[in-house]
Amino acid sequence: MPAPVPDPDLRRAARAIALAARRLERATDDLTLAQYRVLALVAGGDERSSLLAGRLALAKPTVSAVVDGLVERGYLAREAVRGDRRSQRLVVTRTGRKALAAAEDAMAGALADVLRHGARPAAVVDGLCLLDEAMTAALVERLRR
Repeated sequence: MPAPVPDPDLRRAARAIALAARRLERATDDLTLAQYRVLALVAGGDERSSLLAGRLALAKPTVSAVVDGLVERGYLAREAVRGDRRSQRLVVTRTGRKALAAAEDAMAGALADVLRHGARPAAVVDGLCLLDEAMTAALVERLRR
């Protein structure tokens, strides 16, 4: 039995998200989207590379390479985990917090620039916030398995 054909509106929405992602990445001078995602997750409390890999659905070596680059730039630091000599946790440095805030400001500005061309920018923002909630719920469910 062939897979069902997606709703044309879902295809259009998926295309818009993919194109928006590229526009948001171009808005940030200092971070790639991969670096932004890792930095944002660490700032949100994910302190270990293995947790980041799971949340981002990426291989650990891929996440390690991004983390190494962020450490080299002074955006992240590795700290020992008390009571576990083999483990390290990641922390966002002051420089990293500034870079994260600057990236989010730049991306929000790029999004606002696009939305000013639409008929209902507030509705789009509301929809994107709902998408964020749905993606978080889907991630929580995936990590429980």
